[in-house]
Amino acid sequence: MNELRSAEAEAGRFRLRLWAVALMVLLAFALIAWRLYVLQVQRHDDLAEQAESNRTAVVPIVPMRGQILDRNGVVLATNYSAYTLEITPSRALDVDATIEQLAQIVDIQPRDKRRFKRLMDESRRFDSLPVRTRLSDEEVARFAAQRWRFPGVEVKARLFRTYPLGAVGSHAIGYIGRINQKEKERIEDADEAANYRGTDYIGKLGVEQSYEARLHGQTGFELLETSAGGYAVRRLEHHSATPGDTLMLSLDIKLQKLVEELYGERRGALVALDPRNGEVLALVSMPTFDPNLFVEGIDQENWQALNESINKPLLNRALRGTYPPGSTYKPFMALGALQLRKRDPKLVVNDPGYYNFGGRTFRSHEGGLGGVDMTRAIQYSSNTYFYSLAVEMGVNAIHDVMAPLGFGQITGIDLGGEVRGILPSTEWKKHAYKRPDMQRWFPGETVSLGIGQGYNNFTMLQLAVAESVLANGGTRYRPHVAKAVRDQVSGQVSAVAQPPGEHLGYRPADIAIVRNALAAVNEAGTGRRVFAGAPYASAGKTGTAQAVSLGQNVKYNAKLLEEHQRDHSLFAAFAPLEEPSIVVAAIVENAGFGAAAAAPIVRRVFDYWLLGQYPSEEDIAAVARGQASVPIGTPRRADDVPLAPAR
Repeated sequence: MNELRSAEAEAGRFRLRLWAVALMVLLAFALIAWRLYVLQVQRHDDLAEQAESNRTAVVPIVPMRGQILDRNGVVLATNYSAYTLEITPSRALDVDATIEQLAQIVDIQPRDKRRFKRLMDESRRFDSLPVRTRLSDEEVARFAAQRWRFPGVEVKARLFRTYPLGAVGSHAIGYIGRINQKEKERIEDADEAANYRGTDYIGKLGVEQSYEARLHGQTGFELLETSAGGYAVRRLEHHSATPGDTLMLSLDIKLQKLVEELYGERRGALVALDPRNGEVLALVSMPTFDPNLFVEGIDQENWQALNESINKPLLNRALRGTYPPGSTYKPFMALGALQLRKRDPKLVVNDPGYYNFGGRTFRSHEGGLGGVDMTRAIQYSSNTYFYSLAVEMGVNAIHDVMAPLGFGQITGIDLGGEVRGILPSTEWKKHAYKRPDMQRWFPGETVSLGIGQGYNNFTMLQLAVAESVLANGGTRYRPHVAKAVRDQVSGQVSAVAQPPGEHLGYRPADIAIVRNALAAVNEAGTGRRVFAGAPYASAGKTGTAQAVSLGQNVKYNAKLLEEHQRDHSLFAAFAPLEEPSIVVAAIVENAGFGAAAAAPIVRRVFDYWLLGQYPSEEDIAAVARGQASVPIGTPRRADDVPLAPAR
């Protein structure tokens, strides 16, 4: 009996275990069914997309960057294709060892290694970085035969930017360089990351930077089917890249090259404008540099040479170099006085060669000019006349009449990096100095403002803009270097829109008084020797500006000063007199009297623009040495002078 009960109990326990197992199996199948429902129904679309992406790859197609041309169609920036040997650090076993082994197959110089190391420091480990560019076909073949030895290394065909004329116009044209982390963040913030996929380079300076959006183009892509190993099997979809627009500048690059030759080894800046519309005809900063050095990443030696040079070749002196304008400021002082009715143009002021104010003597012409009215004061550059005029006007009135002309203001040129300079006022000084005793404006500080000295500091671009106002009768245009763009797909050419000129409200009679005085400068005044024999009439003003302040009783003697302490040579002018088509403002640093160094350069610019003449070789050499006045030798037809590309 007990055995029977025991058997029944055992059978009950077995059935219980059986039901438990059955329940567990049922639950397992239920879980499987539920999971299948989730995968097959709820997450179908998401998983299908992931599966598709596992067998496809989106490959960006980098657009061809747009060309940059001058106003005559000369190519200033273009592209070429070349092979590049690149390493992806995250995929390479040992980067340093890999480079040493590669050097046995292709020529890798120490500068290439240094550049690669710098790029590694600036980039992410999964970025593909060039260790050698411009491989020859033979080098490509040698590497291809041993590619299996180098994981993470590959040869790529890349488009490279090139500047055929080298250093000519480099501050205006600018250059491109590898995108850095800050620029990547800016691109992402602007929602442009998709358009820069696969792009390693971006405009860094000048036109290349300002018109990056136009020049870059639109990135295309290919949708490829890939194998399990990640290799492309076939192309599923293709969307071509849209090349960047061709940008046509207002610059005349042959004129630009001529001016750079005329400066020679000297430092300075020159801006030439069309006063009728604000087009920049030449924008020169000397010394200059070769933008090709930056395209692939500049090496340490060249960077140190440029960055540490006492002559500062990377400084765009036309936009960022600020100087006292010297006597080139006097015509604008006269215009301001006429506008405010502060002085009758016929009033004669005695110039004894000095001006006394507040117990201090301010120097003028040695021996004096005697009685001068406004016209003679400009023609012969009387300091005394404008010292007294500045005192009569006062610093704030001077500020208010000079600001509309563009002095101490951002002109709005379509190039980055422009500085404001200094147009002083009592309010300016309060903010410029922290010490309360330095914030007060002293009456004696006003005197030197009248001759373009004191706190006055402006760019040559600002001086050229102001000179344009005189040339065109009172209208200020925004200066610009971009003239038109050509769509690379449709071929359509369209002008780059510019704001209309702003008429500043000057009375025509007042403008005429100043213009006639400037014409007298080149006809019989301080510019007469330089413009002797010119077959056109012009107007201009010489200027000599102090680079360093001298003591009250110290007489200027260039021979006793270091070269960088000597006066600057300036000249601002326009031509032809009746219907001006060109305005030039120029400075030659530490070169002395305006008529000796700056004016001869401007004369050659006018001869080129108005007569189509290119100076003789001996004349260019003489001007570059500061030893020329009127042109010497036989000038050449500008069209006959070849514009040789840089070597």
